[in-house]
Amino acid sequence: MTGPIEGTGFEVLDKEFKSLFAAHIHVERLWTGARWSEGPAWFAAGRYLVWSDIPNNRMMRWDETDGSVSVFRFPSNNSNGNTVDRQGRLVTCEHLTRRVTRTEHDGSVTVLADSYDGRRLNSPNDVVVSSDGSIWFTDPFYGIMTDYEGDLSPMEQDGCHVYRIDPDGTIDRVADDFVQPNGLAFSPDESLLYIADTGRSHDEDGPAHIRKFKVDANGRLSGGEVFSESTSGLYDGFRVDRDGRVWTSVAEGVHCINPDGAVIGKIRIPEIVANVTFGGAKRNRLFICGTTSLYSVYVFTNGTTPG
Repeated sequence: MTGPIEGTGFEVLDKEFKSLFAAHIHVERLWTGARWSEGPAWFAAGRYLVWSDIPNNRMMRWDETDGSVSVFRFPSNNSNGNTVDRQGRLVTCEHLTRRVTRTEHDGSVTVLADSYDGRRLNSPNDVVVSSDGSIWFTDPFYGIMTDYEGDLSPMEQDGCHVYRIDPDGTIDRVADDFVQPNGLAFSPDESLLYIADTGRSHDEDGPAHIRKFKVDANGRLSGGEVFSESTSGLYDGFRVDRDGRVWTSVAEGVHCINPDGAVIGKIRIPEIVANVTFGGAKRNRLFICGTTSLYSVYVFTNGTTPG
């Protein structure tokens, strides 16, 4: 068991946030040793978490039963975002191969998407799966802009967009007005899709916000207004709890945003956070990917989806 970690803790900005934790709850550092941690995904059946260490070209595995950490996959094709589908299979965004894959129950890997309209994708970044089996992913250029998180390569698409893979394998472009689409997650009833734009990473006047879209019965998006502007670096990866609050990574840790778009509280982490997910037996444990480390903290709410 770890004790409180210096530089961490809850910061209440609204009384609603105070009801989501107890005074004695503290952030735990579960492991350290990464270069850039990303894409945590929780596997309930095995009681373990998988996440990406992108520059080290590996995926790591933390075991809840004994706290051990091991290498899950090496090389990982500079994997980034991960999630778990409704059949308990790993879905992964890979920078190096510029594709989205699914790891089957027997360990084989199926390529779900590596091109659109006859041209290679940029570098799929983050991914979610809806209840109808469709897979939604973002495609910024981070994995092809240098050799650090993939291969320096020319962009073949006409920009950085958001895509949906239907259960029959059809790939559709669902949003094309982003600078750098990044993290994404559905509201509890899947009527809304939140998507981050991290365009400010390479343009000081670029966006650093989360947008909110309505999702119709055919999987089409409308709206797209800004839901929340970041006040601490960039909104990267995030997840949504049962009451529709968004728990998102930021430079100072994690921000909790209510459904109206107001930041109601913060979890301070002593390094830049890239992504989070809910896990544990009751999905009330928030796993946090800091730059070099994996953290967790228990909260008085629950995640909405597996992984």
